[in-house]
Amino acid sequence: MDTLPSRVRWKSDNYTNLMEQPTVFYAVAVSLAVLGEVDGLAVGLAWAYVALRMAHSLFQATVNRILVRFYLFALSSVTLIALTVRAAIAL
Repeated sequence: MDTLPSRVRWKSDNYTNLMEQPTVFYAVAVSLAVLGEVDGLAVGLAWAYVALRMAHSLFQATVNRILVRFYLFALSSVTLIALTVRAAIAL
């Protein structure tokens, strides 16, 4: 990896990141659907998570400004935590 140019590594790192937290999102989203806990708030949180992760991926693959990526990641994590808490309460 050290021999690759930075712009190439950014994209590789992005693909690696997409196998981590988003996988938890898929499980939580399916769990909420199976539990019948799909309302406007859950759908809004889910779409917010998707939009924030898309923005994070775009920044990581193109500009790669660490502070912007951190804020996008933190906001997406908060939305995922909210969805996870809703699923836990529904159980």
